[in-house]
Amino acid sequence: MRLFAISAVVLGHWLAVVIVLRDGRLVGQNALALLPWAHWATWVFQVMPLFFLVGGYANAASWRSRRERGWNGAFWVRSRALRLLRPTTLFVAVVTVGAFVARVLGVDPRLVDAAAWAAGIALWFLVVYLCVVALTPVTHAAHERWGPAVPAALVTGIALVDLAHLGLGLPVVGSVNFALVWLCLHQLGFAWRDGTLTRSPVTPWALALGGLAALVLLAVPGPYPVSMVGVPGAEVNNTSPPTLALLSLGVCQIGVALLLRGPATRWLRRPRVWTVVVAGNSVIMTLYLWHMLPVLVGAVLLYATGLFPQPPVGSPLWWVLRLLWVLVLAVVMVPLVAVLGRVERSPRRPVPPGVPPRAGAWPVAVGVAAAAGGVFLLGLKSFHGVGPGGLPVAGLAPYAAGLLLLLVAPWAGRPRSRCSTG
Repeated sequence: MRLFAISAVVLGHWLAVVIVLRDGRLVGQNALALLPWAHWATWVFQVMPLFFLVGGYANAASWRSRRERGWNGAFWVRSRALRLLRPTTLFVAVVTVGAFVARVLGVDPRLVDAAAWAAGIALWFLVVYLCVVALTPVTHAAHERWGPAVPAALVTGIALVDLAHLGLGLPVVGSVNFALVWLCLHQLGFAWRDGTLTRSPVTPWALALGGLAALVLLAVPGPYPVSMVGVPGAEVNNTSPPTLALLSLGVCQIGVALLLRGPATRWLRRPRVWTVVVAGNSVIMTLYLWHMLPVLVGAVLLYATGLFPQPPVGSPLWWVLRLLWVLVLAVVMVPLVAVLGRVERSPRRPVPPGVPPRAGAWPVAVGVAAAAGGVFLLGLKSFHGVGPGGLPVAGLAPYAAGLLLLLVAPWAGRPRSRCSTG
């Protein structure tokens, strides 16, 4: 499910990007802004809710296992955060240096900014997911104590936030749903892991049909838009911040996934199929972080050279070229992942047996917050800052500080030795 979700995101971004050569310049457009009927397709391609569901399932399994072996919550959060930050650090370094060099060499600033913006599209997810992972020891404890009451309370909170945002015109309040919506889906992953969602054959059907019914009621007459991803120029966006409509889509997708669980499990027992799944998951963050780079390469190779014609968007020829476009990007992506994915696939040092590993709570908490804040600023500013070349110091400094704190956290968590005199 994780590999399917990320692959759908990648394919959706590739299909939505429209490159146009205008007055000798490459211009990027969003197909959703040009094809209103395609908004319905986002009900299929917006599958980030599934990623957070699977994250909840996997994090519950990992945290319970490590907790039983004596790990403290801070050390577990540190290990999960570093798994995400390992490929992210390479990505941040390469994009920062590349943008800096391009600006110093005098490359068209608009082209550099567009490329940096495209690269930074992926970073919003990392910020949210890092925070959700960091809260797992707390949210899982809440799940063990209150069970389904936790997502029920979160749904109530999401509805109230949307009411304040859309009904009372308080957009700042809407930002709270960046936490509530994704935490709710993560909590449902806990419920899947402990069997709550699979105990009765009725539950998957209730989730699928109930989620779909709620989505139709919320999105078709309004006030939420049909599109489950952002559309340029739209007054309301279902993802930034996430809304009750997006949560309804996620609930529907969860129900469908649970209904398909049996056939999918039987299919995945085939060795070749499972090998592909394992290999894909070993580079899943690399695939996600770098998937817009082939778009830049394809734009230069196919459109800047005039190799691809530019038929009207939505015409039959345009759709044929879309298939070729995706094929070219996939060909570019394969060697890219093969090379850069080595960082993500590099073996992790096993924790030696003996004393259960521990880390300081405050270094880990501050480290995660600083790293997430740095990533947020890098994405928000499109890797642009001040000074010669626009080096993004405002984002790099907290990111580097947070990473350093996470690396030294085990030493900060060691108990101090006590000396006695007699």
